[in-house]
Amino acid sequence: MRITALETTRLSEYPNLIWVQIHTDQGLVGLGETFRGAQAVETYLHTMAAPQLIGQDARRIERHSKTLLRGYLGFNGSGVETRAASAVDIALWDLFAQSCGQPLYQMLGGLCHDRMRAYNTCAGSDYNNRSVQRRTIGKGQGSVRGRYDDQVAFVERPEELAQSLLEEGFTAMKIWPFDTAAARSDGQFVSAADMREGLEPFERIRAAVGDKIEIMCEFHSMWNLTSALAIARELKALRPFWSEDPIKMDSVQALADYRRLGGLPVCGSETLATRGAFRDLLAADALDVVMVDLSWCGGISEARKIATLAEAYQKPLAPHDCTGPVVLMASLHLALSSPNAIFQEMVRAFVNGFYQDLVTELPVFDRGFLLPPDRPGLGTNLAEGLKQREDACVRITRA
Repeated sequence: MRITALETTRLSEYPNLIWVQIHTDQGLVGLGETFRGAQAVETYLHTMAAPQLIGQDARRIERHSKTLLRGYLGFNGSGVETRAASAVDIALWDLFAQSCGQPLYQMLGGLCHDRMRAYNTCAGSDYNNRSVQRRTIGKGQGSVRGRYDDQVAFVERPEELAQSLLEEGFTAMKIWPFDTAAARSDGQFVSAADMREGLEPFERIRAAVGDKIEIMCEFHSMWNLTSALAIARELKALRPFWSEDPIKMDSVQALADYRRLGGLPVCGSETLATRGAFRDLLAADALDVVMVDLSWCGGISEARKIATLAEAYQKPLAPHDCTGPVVLMASLHLALSSPNAIFQEMVRAFVNGFYQDLVTELPVFDRGFLLPPDRPGLGTNLAEGLKQREDACVRITRA
């Protein structure tokens, strides 16, 4: 099964997303995806990756992964080279599973779980995906605009949001109410007023629904260690399920100190790439839950190694998705086939919104769980007509 062409598609409406399709001489086409810097990734794919792939056997996934991930530059971060390699790797695994007529999780060893528990990341429909983004919203800065405007809701109406999630079957949710304070001080100082504002959603959720729902706290690596520890000491009484990316995740010792002194389970990190970064954090006893983003860490090939590494350290796995629908599908296959996976992240505003315009199939959500896809490969493809949209930029490289 030889690779005959590499094709990319991106939309101006969603400028962070790019899709990769790998064409073969057998007529099968594999689909991959990555996120952020889409134009730069596109250029790299066509000028650097395509010449190394076209004419090669698409089934030699591990070899292609090593070639693209371990180049002279870019091998130790989540920059353009790694994001491009991640998208290609996802597409090659999709091809492999399609060629065998099996869902991807079968090619990864089969189901370890009959279904995967999902948690809702409480973002709104225009969070992190359009040219105008609402990444940080403080109290009084927005009003809820419909059922799935969860980012505003966790600030303004956290009780109603928690109840809405419970009604849909969710038993866990993720919020980030400390981000606005971090933006004001560049993460260097948390005042008493900032602390009170950040704690309020947790207090109101606990008062409304008690322990019926787990609450994860996302910090987006915005705080310095001193401030992060101050927040952890106050937040601990409200029993967050984890503290995610509390500081920049490139300081092994600082993160280990945070975990030891803060008293909260540490989750990390979607921002890390390749197994070496996770090895260092696990060896330093700096993580409790391992999170990987398949479009940033090196793809499925690298993510499954990271998952096994986490299992060796007796740490659970929770794949990330707050980016695109193809990564959500790929992450679900990984989670379902990983014995230590405990959660798959999803954004209900995305799954019930713009994701439906981009792909043919999405995971089936049933009372708090995502069910295994039953179609060959990833089980999804780009939506019909997507590449014919006026705002579509489609580029193809052949031999």
